[in-house]
Amino acid sequence: MCEWPVVAVCDDALMADVSSIEQRLNDDLTASMRAGDKARTSTLRMVLSSVRAASVAGDTAVVLDDAAVVQVLRSELKRRVEAAEVYEDAGRTEQASGERAEAAIIEEYLPAAMSDDALQAVVESAVAAVTADGAEGKAAMGKVIAAVRDEVGDAADGGRIATVVRSVLGI
Repeated sequence: MCEWPVVAVCDDALMADVSSIEQRLNDDLTASMRAGDKARTSTLRMVLSSVRAASVAGDTAVVLDDAAVVQVLRSELKRRVEAAEVYEDAGRTEQASGERAEAAIIEEYLPAAMSDDALQAVVESAVAAVTADGAEGKAAMGKVIAAVRDEVGDAADGGRIATVVRSVLGI
């Protein structure tokens, strides 16, 4: 039996097309609703709404794969972190803590982040390869970031990568 809470007509063939992360979000939403966890339920509903909005954006509706769902999750996480900073700067600590709580829930569904040491090693090897080709300074930065992105994929945030690349290149 299908337990997808938002779909009016539940079709098992439709559920088979849902990404594993989206399925986990749906399952956890159902569990949080049954447990009466209002904060988790609200956050998961918001995330699922964003995932569904992304799936119907554009001319045709598409089924998002796990990589696309991770991009939506990262976008929602970034919004929560930025909102928490704005609330904190405005002295609204209660709202900031609520945004941080939502961010913590969203982080549970993201792939594990690469450790700082592992990222440093990948960046250093990419810098060595790019500088061997003759690129230096800021000109090398774009090439290094692209090479690191190709190697680490979703395991490291773009901001973290850029920070480590700047420190290794001495920019």
